[in-house]
Amino acid sequence: MNKLSLFIKNQMSFFWLPAAWICGVRVDSEESNKCSVRVKLGFINKNPFKSLFWAVQGMAAEMPGGLLLQNKIKNSGQNIAMLLVGSSSKFTKKAVGKILFTFENGKQLDELVNEAVKTKEAQTITIKTNGVDEQGNIVSEFSFNWSIKLRSKK
Repeated sequence: MNKLSLFIKNQMSFFWLPAAWICGVRVDSEESNKCSVRVKLGFINKNPFKSLFWAVQGMAAEMPGGLLLQNKIKNSGQNIAMLLVGSSSKFTKKAVGKILFTFENGKQLDELVNEAVKTKEAQTITIKTNGVDEQGNIVSEFSFNWSIKLRSKK
C-alpha cells in the first residue's frame, strides 16, 4: 500500500475506530499477507508508570490481524461474518517509545476464508502479534481468537 493510501486509511480510522485513532494507533504498512501497526507513547496513551497503557497496546495488537482478515473476507466476495471471541496477553517489558505490532501469516487467513466458504461451517483461528520496541525487544505478546462464518442466504 502506498504512502497516500496509508495516510487516507489512517485519517479515516478516526470515523471507524475513534478510540484507537485518539490514542495514536496507526497502520504502518499493509500488504496482501502482512500488516504492521504502530503506536508511540504520548500523553494521551500513557499510564501512571510512564509507559504505554495496556489497553492501547491491545488495540494496536488486534488491528494487524483484524485488518488482514477483514480484507481477505472482502476480497472473497462472500458474505462472511467475523467476530472476536477471545484474547490473551502477556507483558514482558515496559513499553516506551514507538511500538510496532505485525502479523505476517496472511496465507493462513486465505485458507480460513476458503474453508468457511467450502464447508459453510464456522471456522476459528488464533492470530498472534508481538509488540516490538525500537531496540527490537518484545514488550508484549497478544493472541486473538477470531471466528468467521458464511452468512446464510435469505
